[in-house]
Amino acid sequence: MNAISRRDFAAGLGGITLAFTLAPRLAVAQQPSAQQRLPGSLDTNRLLDAWIRIGTDGNAMVCTGKVELGQGIVTALAQIAAEELDLPLDRVQMISGDTERTPNEGVTAGSQSIENSGIALRLAGAQVRGILVELAAKRLGADAAALSVTEGVIAAPDGRKLSYAELAASADLHREATAQARPKPPSQHRIVGKPIARRDIPAKVMGGVAFVQDLRLPGMLHGRIVRPPGYGAKLEGFDLARIKAVRNGTLVGWIAEREMLQGRIARPLGDRAKPEEFDEALLKAVLPGVVAVVRDGSFLGVIAEREEQAIKASLVLAESARWAAGPPLPDEAQIHDHLLALPTEDKVVNEKQAALPDGVKVVEATYRKPYMAHAALGPSCAVAQLSDGKMTVWTHSQGVFPLRGNLAMALKMRSENIRCIHAEGSGCYGHNAADDVALDAALLARAAAGRPVRVQWMRADEFLWEPFGAAMVMKARAALSPDGRIADWNYDVWSNTHSTRPSEPGGVNLLASWYLAEPQRPAPPRMQPQPNGGGDRNAVPLYDFPRQRITNHLISEMPLRVSALRTLGAYANVFAMESFMDELALLANADPVAFRLAHLKDARARAVIEAVAKKAGWKPGASRDGGKGRGIGFAKYKNLATYVAVIVDVEVDRASGRIAVPRVYAAVDAGQIVNPDGLENQIEGGIVQSMSWTLKEEVKFDSNEISTRDWATYPILTMPEVPSVEIELIDRPDERSLGAGEAAQGPAAAAIANAFAAATGKRVRDLPLTPARVKGVLEG
Repeated sequence: MNAISRRDFAAGLGGITLAFTLAPRLAVAQQPSAQQRLPGSLDTNRLLDAWIRIGTDGNAMVCTGKVELGQGIVTALAQIAAEELDLPLDRVQMISGDTERTPNEGVTAGSQSIENSGIALRLAGAQVRGILVELAAKRLGADAAALSVTEGVIAAPDGRKLSYAELAASADLHREATAQARPKPPSQHRIVGKPIARRDIPAKVMGGVAFVQDLRLPGMLHGRIVRPPGYGAKLEGFDLARIKAVRNGTLVGWIAEREMLQGRIARPLGDRAKPEEFDEALLKAVLPGVVAVVRDGSFLGVIAEREEQAIKASLVLAESARWAAGPPLPDEAQIHDHLLALPTEDKVVNEKQAALPDGVKVVEATYRKPYMAHAALGPSCAVAQLSDGKMTVWTHSQGVFPLRGNLAMALKMRSENIRCIHAEGSGCYGHNAADDVALDAALLARAAAGRPVRVQWMRADEFLWEPFGAAMVMKARAALSPDGRIADWNYDVWSNTHSTRPSEPGGVNLLASWYLAEPQRPAPPRMQPQPNGGGDRNAVPLYDFPRQRITNHLISEMPLRVSALRTLGAYANVFAMESFMDELALLANADPVAFRLAHLKDARARAVIEAVAKKAGWKPGASRDGGKGRGIGFAKYKNLATYVAVIVDVEVDRASGRIAVPRVYAAVDAGQIVNPDGLENQIEGGIVQSMSWTLKEEVKFDSNEISTRDWATYPILTMPEVPSVEIELIDRPDERSLGAGEAAQGPAAAAIANAFAAATGKRVRDLPLTPARVKGVLEG
C-alpha cells in the first residue's frame, strides 16, 4: 500500500495547487430564500463561494457535495464547471464530500448528481464568470458584452487583456447565488459533450492511493469488530479459559480462526462454565500488539498496532464470547408468503378511471425478487481519529452530512465537532456497510489516545451484516380488449422500505449504535413519495393506458436488514412490468416492439425503442430454434430520468439450465450528454450488474443464520460471462441532462427474461434465473 498524508488525502487525490488558503467551507445548508427558489442544489446551498473559488493564480477550486462512487461524477462535474468558467480542465480542482469544505447535497444517490449538482455548478460557474467579466470591463473601461474569455483570460476588442489571476483578489464571491446568469449555449461548448478521461481511473489502474482502504496515516492503529452470531444477539460475557488456553499454547482458541477463514462466524458456545467479565490485561498478555479492547454493551472491538494482530485478537474474542441468541429468521423457502402475511401500509400511488370495453380478456401474473446483497468487492472500511475533542472520519459514505448527524447522536457529540471526509470505497453503491464501519472506527478511536484507527470489515462481516436489497412481490393484472390493446392495468407491489440510510429521520441508522449499552433506536421505515418512490419506484407505467391503478404495500417489519440497493424498487418493477408487457403482446398476437410503441405517446420513449430495434436488427416474428431467443426491455428511470431500451440475445442450455447472454444492444436518451464515455460506462456497468442480479444473485438463509457469507455462497457474474455491448447515445443538447447511473438495470433484466421466454416458450417470473430454476420451468 502507498502512504499518503491526512492533509493530502483530504485535499483530493492529485490535482492542482491553489494560491489561496483553503478555509473551512460553509457546511450547513442555507435556508431557501422566500422570494425565489433556485434550481438543483443551489436552492439549499446559496452562497456562491460554497461552490467555486478563484485563486490568485487564476485556478479554480470547485466544491460539490456529491461524491465519486466509480460513476465518473467528479470528472463530469469538473467538465461542467470548467466549461462555464472558461478554464482548461487541468486548472480546475475538485473537492467533494467534506463536511467542512463542501456544500451539503445530502446523499449521492438516485442518479441525481448531474441533475442537482450539475445544474448548480453550471449556474454558479456562469455567475462567477459574469462577475469576473464585469470586473474586467470596469478596469478596461470597456463594454462587458464586447469582452471575450479564453482559458481564464478576458480580452477586449483592442487586444488589452486581464487574467483571472489579476482579478481574483477583487472578485467578491461571498454572495448569494442568483441563477440569473445565462450559461453558455450548447453550440459554444468545448468541454461538455466531449469524452474526457476520468480523474479517478489512473490511481486505480496504476496501484495508487485510490480508495479509503489504501489510506495510511502517521501512527495509525488497526481495529476489528467482533459481531454477534445473528440479529439481536446480546453479549453476556466471556469464557476466560479459552483465552488462557491460547496463552498456554493449546489449539483450542485457533479453531475459530480456521472457521473465520472459511467465512463462518462465532456461534453461541452452548453449556460452559459461568461467564466471567473480560480481562483486557489477559488478552494483551496473550497476544502482542493489542492496544485496547473496547466493549460497550454488546459492541465489542479490538485495537492493535498491526492489522494481522487485530484479526488474531478478534478471533480469540469471538471464540471466548458468550451470546444470548436473538430472534430466529423466517424460512427462506417461504419468504415471499411470509412477507405477504405481514401488516402493510397501503397507498394507491396512481389511478386513472375509464369505462371497460366489452369482451376484454383478463390476465394475471405474480413476479418475485429475492433479497440481494451489495456484495462490494472490497469490504467496507473507515479511518477515524479523535484529537483535541474533534472526531475526523474518512469514509466512503454516500452522504457525509447525514452520516455526521447520525454519528453525533451515536457518539453523543456535537455535530460541529465531527468532520466526515469522503474517500472512495472499492465497491460502494447503494447503502452498504460504509456508514456502519464509520461508527465502528469512531467508537474504537475514542480508546486510541489520539491515534487514528483503521477498521476494515472481513468478507463474512460484509455479507452477514450489510443491509440487503429488499425482497419484493409484484402482482400484475390487465384487461386486453378485442382489438389487442390494454384497456385496464392493475399493479400491486409488496416490499419493505428501500432506505434505512442515516439520512432517514427519527433515529440512528448505524449498526453498532443498536448494540451499545445505551442503544439507539433505528429510524422508523417510511413510504417514500412518488415520483422517486421506494418500493414503488417505476411502478407507474410510462405507457398510455386509459384505466390503471397502482398500489404500494409498504411492509414495516424487516425479517432481514434492508436498505437502498442500486435502483431501489425500479429493478424489480421494470422486470415485472416489462415481462408482463411481453406476456400481453403474446396474448394479443403482436410483436413485442410494435406492442410497446402502440401504447406509447412519449416521443423520446418511442425514439429509444425504435433506435435499439434498428441497431439490433429486430425482425418481428423471427423464428426460434428452442435454444436462442431475443428480448426487449424499456423504461424511463423513475419516469423522470434517462430513457433506456435494451435488446439482448440469449442462448439456453436445456441440459444444464444455464443462460448465456452473448450480445446486448441499448439505446439511451439522457438529454444533453456531458461525457459520452462516462455515460456509456454507466449504461454498460448497469447492464453487466443487472445480468449478475438476474442470472445469479440471491441471499440464502435459514431460521438460524444467513448462510450467504462468501463468493462460493453468493456467486456473481464472471469476466468470461460478460457480453459484447453496443450502445447508441441519443444526444439532445437543448434538453436538460438526465440521471443515468441506475437507468439500465431494469430494462436489461426484463430483456433477459423476455429473451428466455422467446427462446423456450416458457416464462420465469421469479428472480434470479438460476440453472436450477430454469430447469424446473423447462421440465414443467
